[in-house]
Amino acid sequence: MPDLSRAYRRLWWATGIDSLGNGVFAAALPLLAVTVSHDARDVALVSAATYLPWLLLSLTAGSVVDKVDLTTLMWRTQTLQALIVGVLTALVAAGAVTVPVLVLLAFALGACDVFYDNAAQTAVPDLVPKGLLHQANGRQQVAMIVGRQFLGPPLGSLFFALAWTLPFAVDAASFVLAAVLLAKLPRRGGQAESAKVLDGVRWLMRHRLLRTLAVLLGINTFCGQLGNATLVLFVTDVLHLGAGVFGLLLAGAAIGGVVGGLVTTRLVAWLGDLRALLVSLAVNAVVFLGMGFSPNVAVLGGFWAVSSFVTTIWNVVTVGVRHQEVPSALLGRVNSVYRLLGWGLMPLGALTGGLLAHRFGLRVPYPVAGVVRGLALLAALPVIIPAMRGATPQ
Repeated sequence: MPDLSRAYRRLWWATGIDSLGNGVFAAALPLLAVTVSHDARDVALVSAATYLPWLLLSLTAGSVVDKVDLTTLMWRTQTLQALIVGVLTALVAAGAVTVPVLVLLAFALGACDVFYDNAAQTAVPDLVPKGLLHQANGRQQVAMIVGRQFLGPPLGSLFFALAWTLPFAVDAASFVLAAVLLAKLPRRGGQAESAKVLDGVRWLMRHRLLRTLAVLLGINTFCGQLGNATLVLFVTDVLHLGAGVFGLLLAGAAIGGVVGGLVTTRLVAWLGDLRALLVSLAVNAVVFLGMGFSPNVAVLGGFWAVSSFVTTIWNVVTVGVRHQEVPSALLGRVNSVYRLLGWGLMPLGALTGGLLAHRFGLRVPYPVAGVVRGLALLAALPVIIPAMRGATPQ
């Protein structure tokens, strides 16, 4: 990364290590949940608890991020997550894990993620020149995808097969190492003496394009959880595959995301920001329609790789748009409102997916999600198309 600052590279390494631990945890947690309960509703409930903090705490996190030192917030959050996963490791070793315990600890980890992710995303513009934001955000996406989807999940499945405590111990260690790296970043004090959440709400509500993208993201993440909340049961009960294959499936899907992160800069230069967004949204709607009809893991993995590819492009471009459009002093709060709209429906999506899978079968949530995604895109076109043609997005 010769064009990017040393401080950014430190953040990048911390992101990669944290993401690797998260990927290990992401594969091991549903596998642990299945050992406790085989009810799709219970598995979906654990998934929902992970994302519920985005609905409840996102606005508070945005206000905090704009008022405090980001470096301190990030390393302390990572340290707290290490302690939480350490408790889970001890409970697994003692055989004291239940669905309520998993729900509680998943919620606690998710709450930390709300503060950490907002702070990490807000810190990027302070560490790189404005002209390198797409490159920096793309590299951040690659680091996250390689860790969370490519390397982490197969390792998590393998570790879980060796010992149920092992993946959680590895995740705790990754948080500690990331905290050490983050603690050495330059300090960035709060840019707003009185960071009122409503300032971020008002700013985003006045920006028609970003407001529309946030709502569209919310519908799409709802659909993503609707389909994926019971993926572990789809793989084990419908496709009749083992825990190891579940991790490999997640890793295979990450290939598309890694490629997406590497080619985003050139692809967006060719298509343009908003045209790239439209392509990613349309492709994802079609992909989710097909996932539920996958006859085997190879087809399902192919769909996942394509979805990961276009989702990465969406993420890089939309984060870049926010970095360019939102005033620095408001970025944490606007990000928090954007994430509230964009991620707040994820727990509801997970619960809805669990109910649909329980009532109608484990394949049904995916085509339902695909249809809803397609309808949401059609509804958003009257706003997005004028923006693509150069209309003022305010």
